[in-house]
Amino acid sequence: MKSQFTGPVFVVRDNIDTDQIIPAQYLTLVPTIPAEYEKLGSYALIGLPDAQYPTRFVKAGQLDSDYPIIVGGKNFGCGSSREHAPIALGSAGCRVVLAESFARIFFRNSVATGELYPCELTTRLCDVLKTGEVVTVDLDAQTVTVVATGQVHSFKPLGDVRPVVDAGGLFNFARKSGMIPAAA
Repeated sequence: MKSQFTGPVFVVRDNIDTDQIIPAQYLTLVPTIPAEYEKLGSYALIGLPDAQYPTRFVKAGQLDSDYPIIVGGKNFGCGSSREHAPIALGSAGCRVVLAESFARIFFRNSVATGELYPCELTTRLCDVLKTGEVVTVDLDAQTVTVVATGQVHSFKPLGDVRPVVDAGGLFNFARKSGMIPAAA
């Protein structure tokens, strides 16, 4: 499994809720249908207020984001319980969300779906980084390195959730580890 991700970050603040990540009107899209999964990503973070976030996570008319890494503040993913939230971010090409803290349900849905790595920061990077800055996230070393400056920050170990995300989600992990029979 890939353990390093390098790319520009998309920076958000505290209390980014699931309505901002994927508004309710898009919940009719069915992630198990490939065309609808792809379309879901085009709406990722579309609920953010334009005044605070003039740069869009996914540009209008595109399906994928230019930002494989999101940096957030406290309580990322709060609000309604919806698996569509991490799925939309993953569909858009996000691989890692670095946040000061996560809403428990978002964290669990990220792991269960295997869409992205929810990494809990030990410092408040949303005050340090700006959207577009390039970082390297090293899951093995639990570090975030700012490419331009070489400055290194850390995040808490993913522990037992990492192999689940590595496997592509809870059901894939259960199949690979023999907990449930492999699909025929």
